[in-house]
Amino acid sequence: PLPPGAAPLVSGGWWSRRVPEPAAYAAAVRRALAELERGGLAKVVLARTVELRSDEPIDLPGLLRPLLGHGYSFAAPLPGGRTLTGASPELLVSRHGRAVVSNPLAGSAARCADPAEDRRRAAALAASAKDLREHRLVVEAVADALAPYCAGLEVPGTPELTSTETMWHLSTRVTGTLRDPDTRVLALAAALHPTPAVCGTPEAGARRMIEELEPFDRGFYAGLAGWTDAAGDGEWAVAIRCAEVAEHTLRLYAGAGIVTGSDPEAELAETAAKFRTMLRALGVSDALA
Repeated sequence: PLPPGAAPLVSGGWWSRRVPEPAAYAAAVRRALAELERGGLAKVVLARTVELRSDEPIDLPGLLRPLLGHGYSFAAPLPGGRTLTGASPELLVSRHGRAVVSNPLAGSAARCADPAEDRRRAAALAASAKDLREHRLVVEAVADALAPYCAGLEVPGTPELTSTETMWHLSTRVTGTLRDPDTRVLALAAALHPTPAVCGTPEAGARRMIEELEPFDRGFYAGLAGWTDAAGDGEWAVAIRCAEVAEHTLRLYAGAGIVTGSDPEAELAETAAKFRTMLRALGVSDALA
């Protein structure tokens, strides 16, 4: 049976439901902005989902294939025969010997097929005071979390632009050298997660807002996907641009960071753009986002 509120897509054989509906998501952003105005919170990340159902069993290898080579591609088995699959652009942390790298992303803009407009959007993002402030919150949190573990830490003062097929992002590559060579990558990941890029800051208040405003369980979305070895080396990416896949159903996730100055309609559009990574891999219309 279709979930309540499901509506057919223009693509044959697919049904969809948005949770929350776009208008409700924009309303949640407005509520978050009101809370930010009252003080105590600097940022909160609000997510939404698109649930898809197919009449035919979902071809998981066929879904994963277009994602390979786009950032950190993953397909991780979950309980109940489900799979978390996606292509994350964001490295939470890597450790190779004593070398540590974290590459937080925060501040985003949708790509455009027109080259001139695409360049304009990138330049606007790089100059956006709101996005630069949002990005700095994340970078400072990452640096603070890594500092106790690192004898030296390099934190660039200005972010760079990086891009995926669908998005522009502000990016800062934070590098360090471990004090203790026995510190394992999972210890670093536990110290870092969740960053303000997926939760907000301060963390406790942001978590409360997420629980209040998001009408679904994030499950494994915004968790970690990666690997580690017996030596403690490894790489762990933030589980974004992803979907939870079962035999006939998918749940796609996308979030946006809300700070003072955020616009509800712009944040809604940002989440819609972030859905496109998985929608294009599925070969279905972007319109449902």
